[in-house]
Parts: sequence; C-alpha cells; structure tokens
Amino acid sequence: MAFPDSDVADLGLAQAGVRRVEWAERAMPVLRKVHDRFAADRPMAGMRVAACMHVTAETANLLRALSGGGAEIALAASNPLSTQDDTAAALVAEYGISVYARAGIDPASYDRNLATVLERRPHLLLDDGCDLVNLAHMERPELLDEALGGCEQTTTGVIRLRRMRADGALKLPMVAVNDTATKRMFDNRYGTGQSTLDGIMRATNAMIAGRTVVVAGFGYCGRGLAERARGMGARVVVTEVDPVKALDAVMQGYTVLPMDEAAPIGDVLVTVTGNRDVVRAEHLASLKDGAVLANSGHFDVEIDLPALEAMSVDIRREVRPQADEYVLADGRRIVLLAEGRLVNLGAAEGHPAAVMDMSFSVQALTVAWLARNAADLQPGVLEVPGGIDTEVARLELEALGVGVDRLTPEQEDYLNSWQE
Repeated sequence: MAFPDSDVADLGLAQAGVRRVEWAERAMPVLRKVHDRFAADRPMAGMRVAACMHVTAETANLLRALSGGGAEIALAASNPLSTQDDTAAALVAEYGISVYARAGIDPASYDRNLATVLERRPHLLLDDGCDLVNLAHMERPELLDEALGGCEQTTTGVIRLRRMRADGALKLPMVAVNDTATKRMFDNRYGTGQSTLDGIMRATNAMIAGRTVVVAGFGYCGRGLAERARGMGARVVVTEVDPVKALDAVMQGYTVLPMDEAAPIGDVLVTVTGNRDVVRAEHLASLKDGAVLANSGHFDVEIDLPALEAMSVDIRREVRPQADEYVLADGRRIVLLAEGRLVNLGAAEGHPAAVMDMSFSVQALTVAWLARNAADLQPGVLEVPGGIDTEVARLELEALGVGVDRLTPEQEDYLNSWQE
C-alpha cells in the first residue's frame, strides 16, 4: 500500500493509533453525524487543506470528517509535546492523511514542518495559535495566492489575527472558531479546567486539596481551572489585569491579589492569560521551596523561562516525566512542568473527547461553510455563522438524550413585537 507523503516517528504504531482514535470517536457522537453528512455531500471536494493543530486522537477524528468530505489534508503539529506518535502514524497509514509531526521535535523541525504543509498551496488553513497563518504572511506570501480563507481555534491565535487585521497585514478571511459560545463554555472552561489539573497531577502526583493554587488570568480558561481546583479542595487565588474579570472573581468568592503578593504563597502557579512574562524574575525570586509552575496559555512565554534558568545553580531534568527541577542559590527548588508549554497537552492528553466533539463539530461545519462561501468574503476576522453553533448544541443535546422547550407561536409574536 502506498502511503501519502509524511514525516512521522514510526508507521508501525498505526494500529495502536487506530485504537486510540476509535476510542475517542465513541465520545464524539456529533462529529460522527457531521462525518456521515460530509461523506454524502462532499462539500470540500477538490479542496487542499493545510492544518497546524495538536496531533491527538480528537484531531484525527476532525480530519477524518474533513477527508470524508473530499478535502486533501496536510497536517503539522502546533506543539511538539502534544503529538501522539501513534495517532500520527494512524492518520498516515490508515486514514491517508499527510502528517508532519513527531513528539518532542526541536524548533527548527517544527518550523520546517509548517513550511512543508504550506508548500501544498492550500485553499483553506486550519490554525491553532496563528503560527501557520503568521508564517505564510511573513515569509511565504506567494503561497497564499490560491488560499480562500481559514479557521483559528484558540484565544491566542484570534488575538494575533486581530492585530494583523488592525495593521492591515491580514490577507485572508479567517473565522474565529474560538469565539463561539460552545467553544468558550465547554472547550475553554470545562476542557481546560479539567485537563490542566489532569496534567499537573500526572506530572507531580501532588495533592490538590489543601494547597494554594494561583490562577493567573480569569478568562474562560482561568475560570474553568479555578472552579475545578476549588472543587478539589484547593485554596484558589486569582491574579488579573482586567478590573471587570477581577471583580467577577471576587464575586465568585476567590481571593484576588497582584502577582507580587500571590507568588510567595502559591504551592501551584498556573498561567492562562495568552500574554507573555506573567510570572517574571521578581515573582520567581519570591516562590516558596517546592513551588510548581505550569502554563495552560498557548505559548511558552507566560513564565519567564530565561530568568528562571539564569537564577538557577542546577537544573535537574525529568525528575518526573514532564517535570524539571530548578535549584536556586539558597537551595529552594522550583518545579517547572512541560517545559512551560501547554501542561494539559504536554503532561496529559488535552481535553476529553466529549469536549472536543462540540469544538471540532463547529470547526468542521465552519470549514464546509468556508468552502462554499470564501470566494465572496473579504479579508478579516469573521464570526462563525450563528446557526452552526446552535446546530451543534442541538445535536449534542440529542446525543445526551436531553430535550428542550420550543417557543409557541404566541411567544414568538410577543418577543418580536414592541406593541404588546
């Protein structure tokens, strides 16, 4: 059997990957329905798709749905630590999708893989952090000649796209898949909350109950993490720069402090802001012995890693899997998880498949919408068409066996009238 062009660790892992992908599929009933619809309608027939995404079983099921809908797909990893080598092998050997991803590759190989998928001259780009779109605009703009548009599924990526648009640099219509109600509520809040704690506990085997957990950032991701940590018995401290979000945290009963005051009392500090230098040198210098640092923001810039390395007299790599210990001059030990990258994917398996079912169903339906309409769209950051989010929520409720009320004609008339 001829396999598509690829660069993966070991095609011999394919059957293990198939088992992983099929296990995830059991918890993704909405995406299965979308897959069946695409297989019948073929809405992406003839479309070349370049994707920069986490190479996980859940992503594999999204790409299977798009491939079933006629898309020709090339995938590069959006984070070297999140790549599941068996899933990558299954995508190539069993599902006929080109994959350029290996767990733990160096930055140069990461960039080379992004460039490789762009060489396919894609019609549509699926991005996770805006790395692929940024690379195309900064270094290979000629490869965008045939591009029609794309999707971005992270808060960090949407922020970057909006800055590109504000600067007049964005040349494509990009849909902010991240900004739907289902994505923010389930993926960001419930998914990030659970999977971040999962990663921390796998990497440290630490008790959460009774510990002080500092959550930097109280957006949807930070809110979900704070809720889950408090539910497990932690004392939760929130840090914020946005007064409205800080007030929200106070009203929900959390202690809100500046990082200068929070850092010295934290047993576990987690950044979920999408910004850089959230935990800086002055904060690192105040940490207690044994403090654990983790990041669930998209990039490894939220913790000042160069400062941590500079102030350490010894670095003990892999004291546990995905846990490095930095020893300071006075003997204090600071534990950094997953190299400061996404801890929920570096030290765990990311969001549960049931969460990604909704996010990836929205993304799949949005890709199909783009394939039909992109030629008529202008460059910019666009919202997901409202009907898509509602349809996915309806399908998920059906899968859960949950019924909801419908408005009566009289109720609809009342809501649409200003005279009653």
